[in-house]
Amino acid sequence: MAYRERHNRWTDLWLKIISWREKHIKENNFLILLALVVGILCGFAAQLLKFLIHLISKLLTSYVQEDTANVLFLIYPVIGILIVTLFVKYLVKDNISHGVTRVLYAISQRKSRLKRKNIWASLISSSITIGFGGSVGAEGPIVFTGASIGSNIGQAFRLSPRILMILVGCGAAAGIAGIFRAPIAGMLFTLEVLMLDLTGATVMPLLVSSISGATVAYVLEGYNAEFFFSQTEPFFTRKIPYSILLGIVSGFVSLYFTRAMFGMENMFSKLKRPSLKIAVGGIILASLIFLFPPLYGEGYESINNLLEGNTSSIVDGSFFYVDRHSTWFLSLYIALIVLTKVFATSATNGAGGVGGTFAPSLFVGAMTGFLFAFVLNNLDLGIDISNQNFALMGMAGVMSGVMHAPLMAIFLTAEMTGGYELFLPLLIVSTLSYMTIRIFEPYSIYAMRLAKKGELLTHEKDKAVLTLLKIDNLIEKDFKEVHPEMNLKEVVDIISQSNRNLFPVTDSDGQLKGVVLLDDIRNIMFRSDLYKKMHVTRFMSMPPAKIDISDPMDKVMKIFDKTNAWNLPVVDQGIYIGFVSKSKIFNSYRRVLRHYCDD
Repeated sequence: MAYRERHNRWTDLWLKIISWREKHIKENNFLILLALVVGILCGFAAQLLKFLIHLISKLLTSYVQEDTANVLFLIYPVIGILIVTLFVKYLVKDNISHGVTRVLYAISQRKSRLKRKNIWASLISSSITIGFGGSVGAEGPIVFTGASIGSNIGQAFRLSPRILMILVGCGAAAGIAGIFRAPIAGMLFTLEVLMLDLTGATVMPLLVSSISGATVAYVLEGYNAEFFFSQTEPFFTRKIPYSILLGIVSGFVSLYFTRAMFGMENMFSKLKRPSLKIAVGGIILASLIFLFPPLYGEGYESINNLLEGNTSSIVDGSFFYVDRHSTWFLSLYIALIVLTKVFATSATNGAGGVGGTFAPSLFVGAMTGFLFAFVLNNLDLGIDISNQNFALMGMAGVMSGVMHAPLMAIFLTAEMTGGYELFLPLLIVSTLSYMTIRIFEPYSIYAMRLAKKGELLTHEKDKAVLTLLKIDNLIEKDFKEVHPEMNLKEVVDIISQSNRNLFPVTDSDGQLKGVVLLDDIRNIMFRSDLYKKMHVTRFMSMPPAKIDISDPMDKVMKIFDKTNAWNLPVVDQGIYIGFVSKSKIFNSYRRVLRHYCDD
């Protein structure tokens, strides 16, 4: 009883605070203040996540030997996945995988209401997954955590869906800025990947949250770049052709990464038992890490080694340590790492681990760019290009292609490494990679999951509004049903009770068999001599098309355009549900468009 009284007092006090805020602080000013708070909290969350990952990883890998293979790599990843699976099943009790996709969905649907437990669930799960060797990144989970912080703060102040959506974007931007110390990239991530509209209402809050998140990181970690990079040579215009070629190669590597990722996801989706997923994913992941230790965790140490010119360290801790000075063996080894990283990442998430594809795309990009330059330099063609510079350019190229975010890739790479001197080649590689993959894949690796379900909101207002419309809300169910065995007299009786001129024909199981149009029987419906002779099967017809309850609205509109129909039946696995009319769609479209534009 005392607890309830205290709870009620706190609730009343909080409502008074909200009421005072509404009277004395304008919404736009309050949004800036909340963006600052969200940025600071997300900055600390990002630092906590990095600390936990490094702590767990350091504790586990301190026993790893560099000059031989390590059996521990066969054990750690499986243990990590088991712990996370149990944690998610019994404590979280919710699906927290693919964090960026979930944030994108929340923004797409103009809801932006994320659960409170998402603040800590993905943070703990991903730190265990990556610390134990899961070949994924921490950026997806920190985006989910940051977005959840923004969403829950907004919900606490009873803010509108439009403001909630901006705060979700602020949390995501601050998460990226805090973990990479890259404020510009954090804001561009929200604009390009999460597809938040660039307006006067969104730019300032995003900037404030990104800068505050990055500031927390700078205060706690210092001003050193995330990756050590020292430009070994200036970039000359005569090397632009090699940058162009790397951009195209990065685009195809991005395409391979995306297609392989979805192929693996489809494979794991067919495995229904969690134990089977853990077994299959654990075997794939542990085997790959055992053969290729750079696949352990995020792989940032390997990237740093390449950027420092320490190429031979890539084989440390593996069977192949003795071959670390063989040029062509190193080329083959790095190529295999590029090819297998996507399988290690997919196996980690498919088996039950929690992590993102952000870091894997950076890792694959660095390896691709380095391999590109390394091979050309050793072909005796008289080519002399910087391995480190091209590793940096490859990071931007593959990230741009996988995420369909060329600007974010350019600024993130430059901010993480301090490689601003390479801005021109970064622009070339990033842009060409994006243009190459766009020929084959119109959506990013995050957006594709939603696009296939018809749930993706885009910057195209027409498509965005159609996405917001749901077929369930447009179905009209006041149509009188008739059955095939009914005679004309029974149909006329039903017509007299209806104000519709269209009647669905259904069997005893509710299956739609056809329709009866009033115009088709108008000339016989008053002939009493045919009442007992004519049955529905004689004068019913097939509708021009059927709409499935799961069809997205853009497909529904294409069906209407193709058939020129005004009303079409809606079915669920053949079972009649109701009709949807073009007029109701247009009315709902105009209403949602007006609300969408106002926001």
